Amino acid sequence: MIRVGVIKQLRDFALEVSLAIQRGEFIALRGKSGSGKTTLLRILAGLESARGAIEVDGVKWLESKTFVPPQKRAIGFVFQEYALFPNMSVEQNLLYVAKDKALAYHLLKMTDLLDLKNRYPHQLSGGQKQRVALARALMKRPKLLLLDEPLSALDAAMRSFLQTKIKELHDEFGTTTIMVSHDISEIYRLASRIIEIERGKIVADTPKEALLDRRSIFKAEVVDIQNNKMFVGFMGSIFGVPHKKGAKIGDIVDIVIEDVGLYGV
Repeated sequence: MIRVGVIKQLRDFALEVSLAIQRGEFIALRGKSGSGKTTLLRILAGLESARGAIEVDGVKWLESKTFVPPQKRAIGFVFQEYALFPNMSVEQNLLYVAKDKALAYHLLKMTDLLDLKNRYPHQLSGGQKQRVALARALMKRPKLLLLDEPLSALDAAMRSFLQTKIKELHDEFGTTTIMVSHDISEIYRLASRIIEIERGKIVADTPKEALLDRRSIFKAEVVDIQNNKMFVGFMGSIFGVPHKKGAKIGDIVDIVIEDVGLYGV
């Protein structure tokens, strides 16, 4: 269990957040730019100060006379920027966090990076760098994984691929995850709960099914058709939905969120 009750004065308003998060939850933070989402992540990570309290599995990270520094908090943090050490290979970037070769091997295999373990960051694509960042963040087996729009700079196909990897890693490690995202399809695919922040305040805290009207209709492009099932590209992800009579690859069709939930990804 993670309990958070923090206050921090920002330029135009105060960030005031109080919430409880169950172990293993996947939380998506939504809100306009500048609403306080990233600041909240940085406070959780210990990268910014705040008044209040943070408690993780009974351990105080923040209280009136307590401040646990970032390096002593059991967290993994993945930014939009990859923040890799340029003079270290892929494998060395992971082993810098923890000298656990077995875990590094497992994470590199899970993220399809094993064949690239001896390459350096400048030899990698953006998607490969972000996979290294994800794997490195899990080398400490963190209690809390913080993701600050980690896929926003990638193309649609790579975002979809990495969403799959994030879900696989989250499910295997059971790490409590908080992700900032503006991509509704990404949220629908990954998160179990959505928290909306507006000018530093939580204005909605609901399961994704309650927030997303399952009858909502969106436009999407048909990218494949197989066995009476269409695969459509929508906001950076590929979803399987019921086949619409007469629809062909390349057509723009209406899809219903309820159908996405039924057929999965």
